[in-house]
Amino acid sequence: MANAAVRQFRQSVAHTLRRGAETEGKERDGASDNETKSESGVPEVPVPADDTPEVLNKALSGLSSRWKNWWVRGILTPAMISFFFIIIYLGPMVLMMIVLCIQIKCFHEIITIGYSVYHSYHLPWFRTLSWYFLLCVNYFFYGETVTDYFFTLVQREEPLRILSKYHRFISFALYLTGFCMFVLSLVKKHYRLQFYMFGWTHVTLLIVVTQSHLIIHNLFEGMIWFIVPISCVICNDIMAYMFGFFFGRTPLIKLSPKKTWEGFIGGFFATIVFGILLSYVMSGYRFFVCPVEFNNDSNSFTVDCKPSELFQLQDYGLPPVLQSITGWTIVKLYPFQIHSIALSAFASIMGPFGGFFASGFKRAFKIKDFANTIPGHGGIMDRFDCQYLMATFVNVYIASFIRGPNPSKVIQQLLALRPDQQLHIFNSLKAHLTEKGLLPLLEEAA
Repeated sequence: MANAAVRQFRQSVAHTLRRGAETEGKERDGASDNETKSESGVPEVPVPADDTPEVLNKALSGLSSRWKNWWVRGILTPAMISFFFIIIYLGPMVLMMIVLCIQIKCFHEIITIGYSVYHSYHLPWFRTLSWYFLLCVNYFFYGETVTDYFFTLVQREEPLRILSKYHRFISFALYLTGFCMFVLSLVKKHYRLQFYMFGWTHVTLLIVVTQSHLIIHNLFEGMIWFIVPISCVICNDIMAYMFGFFFGRTPLIKLSPKKTWEGFIGGFFATIVFGILLSYVMSGYRFFVCPVEFNNDSNSFTVDCKPSELFQLQDYGLPPVLQSITGWTIVKLYPFQIHSIALSAFASIMGPFGGFFASGFKRAFKIKDFANTIPGHGGIMDRFDCQYLMATFVNVYIASFIRGPNPSKVIQQLLALRPDQQLHIFNSLKAHLTEKGLLPLLEEAA
């Protein structure tokens, strides 16, 4: 009897202790959850107000939201394409300035989302540091471009020569200053959040600034390398939307429920045809095919050269299957048209993944668009989410399959050397050409 009472007492104590431990554990877990929510909880980003012009709202008031969006896009898209033609006509310098402005606006839209998500924590210096890092990265990339493409001008001006010589050290010092400012801005209880935002800023810089820098490099290879890829992405976006709007039935990807296989396939074939035709038209004009170079005599950009073989008509034999269909055995094409097929295919197949990536980003923060800059289209980043991925591909494609050594740049660098260094290179080159048996032939030709 006594043993039974002792056993029952022990069980009662054990049960009480167990319940107490569970209660304490729940409280601890609840406190931990609250701390996690307080530190890493992500509030929803405010939805931008509809900024569609009042005239369009009244004119389209009787339509459904689907058709209203179609008409708004249909009206504003030609306006944006016309603006694109105007800046092309104004020349490469204006194009570079437009690329810089678009880069800054895209950066602003993404950083604003970060600020809207985390502004309740009043993180110190977040906006200031974000724009400071943008300035540092642009200083580094544009300084590299100026040194590379305007070497003679840089060597001619003493301040520019000093800045060019120590450019990378200055860039690193500027970045290091921002890094130290970030460390000094760390606030207790918000460390994790501040490092989130540090990563946010740097990923944004990687996506936006680096890609815009590659766009400018593509532009210097010839405006055709700038215009055709961008036009192919625009064409694919429009044609995929049109095919999907009228014929779309099969969903393509869950991230973008409105994207359909019909739109994807229709946009692909339309973009291939468009790329070939646009390349044929542009390849016949020096203004588009010649590299953009800086004329030191006039201190201005020049686009004039003898077109390379890439932009000269050549005969191509058709496969037997196409011969039987068309009745042609040979067609005249510019070699660039063959390359345009690769550019168009990438714009149609891989380019949309830039849009899917942006869609996933927007869904993560429960927003429809990055901003409401363009009625019916969203923000600037909504229009250029595929362009940045395309810019990287074009730059890699040119470096891998097109670009060769540039003699003019080599000569510019040689002229910047000391006389004894130039003489040493001359003697080395002369000995090499003599050994190859080329120098006597050159002397006889002279």
